[in-house]
Amino acid sequence: MTLRDAIRIVLVALAATLTWLHLWQPAARVDVLAIIGLLAGGWPIWREAFEALLERRMTMELSMTIAIAAAAAIGEFFTALVIVLFVLVAEVLEKLTVGRGRKAIKQLVDLLPRSAFVRRAGVEVEVPAGELQVGELILVKPGARVPVDGIVAGGHSFVDQAAITGESMPVEKLPGAQVFAGTINQSGALEVRIAGIGPDTAFGRIVEAVERAGHLRAPIEKTADRLAGYLVYFALVCAAFTFLVSRDVRATISVVIVAGACGIAAGTPLAILGGIGRAARIGSIVKGGIYLEALGRVQVAVLDKTGTLTVGRPEVTRVLPIPGASVRDVLEAAAVAEKRSEHPLAAAILHRAAAEGLSVADPDTFQYQPGLGIVASQGGAQVLVGNRALLTQRAVDAPSIAPPAGGQLEVLVARSGRAIGAIHLRDVLRPEAKEAVAQLRELGLRTVLLTGDAAPAARAVGDELQVDEVHAELMPDQKQQHIQGLQSDGWLVAMVGDGVNDAPALMQATVGAAMGSGTAVAVESADVVLIGNDLGKFVETVRIARRCRRIIRQNFIGTLVVDGLGVGLAAFGLLNPLLAAFIHVASELAFILNSARLLPGTRERSAVEGAPAEETSVSAG
Repeated sequence: MTLRDAIRIVLVALAATLTWLHLWQPAARVDVLAIIGLLAGGWPIWREAFEALLERRMTMELSMTIAIAAAAAIGEFFTALVIVLFVLVAEVLEKLTVGRGRKAIKQLVDLLPRSAFVRRAGVEVEVPAGELQVGELILVKPGARVPVDGIVAGGHSFVDQAAITGESMPVEKLPGAQVFAGTINQSGALEVRIAGIGPDTAFGRIVEAVERAGHLRAPIEKTADRLAGYLVYFALVCAAFTFLVSRDVRATISVVIVAGACGIAAGTPLAILGGIGRAARIGSIVKGGIYLEALGRVQVAVLDKTGTLTVGRPEVTRVLPIPGASVRDVLEAAAVAEKRSEHPLAAAILHRAAAEGLSVADPDTFQYQPGLGIVASQGGAQVLVGNRALLTQRAVDAPSIAPPAGGQLEVLVARSGRAIGAIHLRDVLRPEAKEAVAQLRELGLRTVLLTGDAAPAARAVGDELQVDEVHAELMPDQKQQHIQGLQSDGWLVAMVGDGVNDAPALMQATVGAAMGSGTAVAVESADVVLIGNDLGKFVETVRIARRCRRIIRQNFIGTLVVDGLGVGLAAFGLLNPLLAAFIHVASELAFILNSARLLPGTRERSAVEGAPAEETSVSAG
């Protein structure tokens, strides 16, 4: 608790005590006590009202200062004191609520260890994490979080890095592997050479983006401030009209007091803050309230294919031997030829061979022919792995196997001058892609697939996911132009991508969202960063943005209704100043608490927290 908060609580107690004492004191003393309470308890209200006036912002302190001054001007000192009490109580509750929103973001920073053990001058010493230096060697114990970005210099372990990359399984770490701050070392000890500290780490950039977002004002917040000001002007005009018609000073003061637009002025930024905090806890980093607001209004979701809807690497889907050969024969021959290849298809074939338990020998000779495939030999037998043109060139009859459907790739395999089968491969869909696209459509979003991939592969993915539109074989500038066309037609567009080629489209879109495992260019170009590879986080962020927009709209409508009814009742003398002050403060707190529903609960599990570490100490050697 800060000193300012402590003073507020003391002033609340003082104002409450003075209010209670008036019941037991003569009227003359009531006024004296009330004036003392106004001067002491009202000090933070006058100061904040003056600051708001200089900044041309409408706050509860400014509007209630007008009401308190009006009550005091007609000798209603006790009423003015009670208003001060209401305002101080409301301020304490508001600070606690907003503090909870800030805490939801601050929890990201607290995930990193605060100290580490470093060997300096041959001695192992514990130093604060902020004093670590690039190039130093630290030891991360089993169960501890990694405090820095770095390169493994020694040891062997498995690291849970879902917080950064979104990978569901722990990743094996050997010397030379990269580790990230905020990830959790699972088993063995690791010696890590520091490459990045604090804000220079992947985790640090995430935290910085969230903190920066919390301070950026969305257009809806400025609208809320303007509406709050207009409503106060409206109340003053109504008060003047009430006095001219009725000459009732108490009714006039009640009109001024009851009109409170502070709920939208305070509730709107709290809703934005809560939305950003809640999104951060599911692993979606929104870089500002302006983007959260825009995301709540988007009508079209444009999706990249490779790396966004698919895993971005080919996998073997079918192995088709011809009569007289077996699946094992085809895989073994293909794996021998591909063992020295660096082609992405080679990795997929070797992975499938390993999954089948095959022990693959090295080829005796290896030759890669661009655009055709591989010619290799092993044990005196020639092995061909490639397309039909390669087999034709080598006078080998291609097998009578139906070509793959749905944009899959075909690799033919021949051994000793005879075709023995084919292997079909494709870039497989992400596990959550189908459900994510279905949920986007349920939300009423039009889905569009834009990809530079071949049309058959794009159509196959689009058909399987039931995407509304598919556009293939596009260059990066063509993706951007397509989004431009959608915007020209009046659509608000969100673009989700992960590669360098997606950067222009991400910048063009109303809201650009990048997969956190994508390229640095894509992440920097985007307005929203999805930690890891889960497209479902984008869907949930859209839901959060829409819920935030609904809550703000509820606050707007509620404020107009309460102010309209309150001013009407007060003008007809049906509300006294005390009841008017209660309605003002109660309505503000109601709207603030409505916004607070967006704040992540203390029991909710953060996507960037991961599992709690058994140990938090980090030592170095």
